[in-house]
Order: sequence, then C-alpha cells, then structure tokens
Amino acid sequence: MTDPGTTTETTETVVGVGGAAESTDMVLNIGPQHPSTHGVLRLRLVLDGERITAAEPVIGYMHRGAEKLFEARDYRQIIVLANRHDWLSAFSNELGVVLAVERMLGMEVPPRAVWGRTLLAELNRVLNHLMFLGSYPLELGAITPMFHAFTEREELQRAMEEVSGGRIHYMFNRVGGLKEDFPAGWLGRARHAVAAVRAKMDTYDRLVLGNEIFRGRTRGVGVLTPDAVHAYGVSGPVARASGVDFDLRRDEPYLAYGELADVLEVVTRDEGDCLARFEVLLEQTRNSLDLADACLDRLADLPPGPVNQRLPKVLKAPEGATYVWTENPLGLNGYYLVSRGDKTPHRLKLRSASFNNVQVLTELLPGTLVADMVAILGSMFFVVGDIDK
Repeated sequence: MTDPGTTTETTETVVGVGGAAESTDMVLNIGPQHPSTHGVLRLRLVLDGERITAAEPVIGYMHRGAEKLFEARDYRQIIVLANRHDWLSAFSNELGVVLAVERMLGMEVPPRAVWGRTLLAELNRVLNHLMFLGSYPLELGAITPMFHAFTEREELQRAMEEVSGGRIHYMFNRVGGLKEDFPAGWLGRARHAVAAVRAKMDTYDRLVLGNEIFRGRTRGVGVLTPDAVHAYGVSGPVARASGVDFDLRRDEPYLAYGELADVLEVVTRDEGDCLARFEVLLEQTRNSLDLADACLDRLADLPPGPVNQRLPKVLKAPEGATYVWTENPLGLNGYYLVSRGDKTPHRLKLRSASFNNVQVLTELLPGTLVADMVAILGSMFFVVGDIDK
C-alpha cells in the first residue's frame, strides 16, 4: 500500500489516433444491391450519427448504351429499344419515338390510332402507378397493399396482353399508327377492366392513407421545394406534389388530350412531402381511369377505319432535327432526334424522368435521418433503367 504522504511520479503519453478519429462522420453505402433502391442504384451517404450530412446518387451500374444502340437500328427497330428503359411505362416510351419520327416525316396519323394510343397510354399510366401504390407502403412495412395492387394490375395487364401480345414490352406502336386494330369485343372487355380497377381504388384510402403509422412516417418528411424542382428538372407526380402545376397533356396537348380537357385533371399538392407525393399518385390514377373511359366512349363512336399508314419498305427520315416530349407516368420523357436522311437515326438523345428526379436526392436527403431515407427514396417513384439509359 502506498503511503498517503508520498506522491507518485506520472508520465505523459501521446497516442496517435489517425485522421479518422478527428470527425464522427461515417460513409455509408446503400446499394447497389439493396431492396430499397429498386435495383442497382447506389447511394453514398455521409452520416453524423443518425443524421445524413451529404448524399450522392451513384449511377451507371445498369448502363446498357441504349442511346448508342439507337444509331445502329432503323426506325422500325428502335421502338424495341425505347420501350425498355422504363419497363413500367413501355407503351409511353414507344410513343415518344414514333411521334418524333412522324413529325420528321410530316405524317398524319388516322383518328382511330390517335384515340387508341391515348387510351393505351392512360392504361399504361394506371399500371405504372399501381405498382408504386403497392410497393411504397411495402417499403415502410405494409405488405397488404402490394397484393391488392397486383390484383388490380392483372385486370389491366390482361387487357393490354390481349390487344398487343405483350405483358410488359407491348411493341404495339408503329410509325404511322398502331400495329393493328383492336380485337373484336376488346373495347367492352377493356371497359370492364377499368371499372373493376376503379371499384377497388378506395382500398388505398383505407389501408394506406388511413393508416396512422404510414402518415407518421411520411407527413412532413422529405419536403421538396418548388425551387429545387425547377433547379433539378424534376417532373411528373413528384413535381406536382410540390405545387408545380405542369402537365404536358394539358399545357402542350398531344394525341387526343386537347379534346379531353374537360376530363383531364392535373392533381397538385403544396406540402411537397412523401405523403403529398403518394396522394398525387393516387388521385392521378383515378383521373387516368376517367380518361380511359372517355377514350373508350370516343372509340365506340368512331366509324371503322385504318389504324396506321402504309409505309415504304425502307423508311428514311428527312435530314434535320426535332425534339418531342411527352408526359410519361413518372414525368417528362423527351427524345431529341437528329437525322441525316438515312434509315437509322444519326443521334437520338433520351431525356428520362427518373434521371432528374433521382438527382435531387443530393439536396433532399442532407439533414434527414437514416430511418427516413427509405421513405424519401421510395417516394421519388423511379425506375433504375430510366436512370441508366
């Protein structure tokens, strides 16, 4: 035992701790293999404890070079490339390409094809939205809405498969119109499918919007400002949930949307949070069902007629350039077509909705908690193939 009256000599020791201990920041990689990223997307997060201080979406893991492949396929073949980047919006993807080529050719499309395209585009929009109406609650822990979403999707998938032969990649658009006319009795069966889906839409109000846990996880979370929407080129339901009232179907009508102004409703919210984005998607789905019914009414009144234009064996677009954009289910989808008078495009630049919508995560995620990251990410409603073109 040491005598209390004596002092013990101490020595000072300096320990080298390295640079990592100077800060509490930690780098966390979400993906590229992670359920919440919907595919091979990687999020590089810098964390201070549980709070995100910086976020970087790292893309390119799925890049297939579609834009370059456009240059090696003729104008009939590029449709098969176009309908694959957003695999939930295949018909709408095809539509942008054929509209660009038709504009270059100065081609008039038969009325029956115009209304048929509008109908199928809206059915495709409902299919796209139903997927996210089911998958988003699933990411927050609610599995039941996913079963409902796939039941309703199957009603419309059956109709789309009957008319086109495809369940996902329809390949039903052609330069000059549609591949062929609708099968006998199909309009009635499509109307029945639309009615069946509409009858089940209240399920999402009860199961999802009426769920206090879902509202607690989404209200006030991931608020996206209108300034950020404009700065990053965000579009579609995500932009309209932040109060940006813009929809090409109303503001620059194409197909038959100019004649559907009394039915078309552009749904907006001002909150800009995850809950608002889900609400916009749900209300827009209902409106697309109304638009589909209006198209079915018009098609029933149209006299029999052609659904496409007769094309030459070798199709060449005249020299020049054009840009066509459409209101795809996830936002603005644009094709910049450059032709040198050949049977293949000289250049076809794709502007996809998901690419811009995901880039805004750089601004949206910092300051939020890691636990809210999944809720915010899922509410951006993106398809990875639409990012990695």
